[in-house]
Amino acid sequence: MPYDATNKTVMAWRRENGRVGVRNHVLILPVDDISNAACEAVSNNIKGTMAIPHAYGRLQFGEDLELHFRTIIGTGANPNVAAVVVIGIEPSWTKRIADGIRETGKPVAEFSIEQNGDIATIAAASWKAKEYVQWASELQKEPCPVSELWVSTKCRESDTTTGLSSCPTVGNMYDKLVPQGLTGVFGETSEITGAEHICEKRAATPEAGEKFMKIFKAYQDDVIFAHQTDDLSDSQPTKGNILGGLSTIEEKALGNLEKIGKEVSYIDALGPAEEPAKGPGLYFMDTSSAAAECVTLMAAAGYVIHTFPTGQGNVVGNPIVPVIKISGNPRTLRTMSEHIDVDVTGVLTREQTIDQAGDALIEMIERVANGRLTCAEALGHREFSMTKLYRSA
Repeated sequence: MPYDATNKTVMAWRRENGRVGVRNHVLILPVDDISNAACEAVSNNIKGTMAIPHAYGRLQFGEDLELHFRTIIGTGANPNVAAVVVIGIEPSWTKRIADGIRETGKPVAEFSIEQNGDIATIAAASWKAKEYVQWASELQKEPCPVSELWVSTKCRESDTTTGLSSCPTVGNMYDKLVPQGLTGVFGETSEITGAEHICEKRAATPEAGEKFMKIFKAYQDDVIFAHQTDDLSDSQPTKGNILGGLSTIEEKALGNLEKIGKEVSYIDALGPAEEPAKGPGLYFMDTSSAAAECVTLMAAAGYVIHTFPTGQGNVVGNPIVPVIKISGNPRTLRTMSEHIDVDVTGVLTREQTIDQAGDALIEMIERVANGRLTCAEALGHREFSMTKLYRSA
């Protein structure tokens, strides 16, 4: 019987642009690396705000700069964010980022350090941050359809259990919720190596499949082969993957693709941090397979919950998006249980079907959307990693 999400709702925040957010952050957002200290000082002054320091933003150019802007603007624009204070060294880039976030309708203020100095900037930004955090604290949740959530996915520390249990669990969730209106995304371009022909066929249209293959081939040619030492074996599969029984990238890729389910097809292939524009459905995004980088890009594209299958165990979180960890590895549940939100070890012991595991994940998505902290949130994991395409000038 098809899953029916018609009457399922969560208590969440409806943002000014109509999107549904499951967290209510007030961000102090640096434009560049040398504005990190000012942002952290403001966050220290005003409780309930969050600074997101990062390493880049100076002397970037071309597509690398455009990706930087997309990522920073998208982070502030994410529906899990209520309001943003933007701080940069100089006014033009600071205004560009603030204006990009402002298009969502949420409150945004910008401050530049040049001609003002740190102390004056921190003081002025702190006053505005205080105003925003008090305003955000009174925003009320309302019933929102589960189908309006945007849910992303990537896996990490894969082993023989992920392709058999945790990845198919995510795929089952997408098979049930995407037809009901959910917006989903998967990525990890290099990790599809060896299964790219299967991924191409899972596109909803020939155009989407061709777009995916163009992205895949460009990643192989311009990144992997352009900088290889011998082959992918330095990083793909990882040492943890090999320890978990995966001997080739092809084996890893076949398990990875289990995350997109059996029934749904992706409707478009996106660039890094690119917001989907074709409405509800499943999308592919061009990303690294590195956990923090991938989750950062998907959060910047507007996804509000991340599902994260893991075999050997991974601890990554994100500052603005709750990361739900799923594992079917009994050893990981014994040794790293504090990191696992959904236990699907029953799939391997035949005490649980993939269908039941998918339902358990949907239930956890609803609980997290309603306010339950994920393990990564409770443990303080806020990994934020910008993707950089090439050296700065």
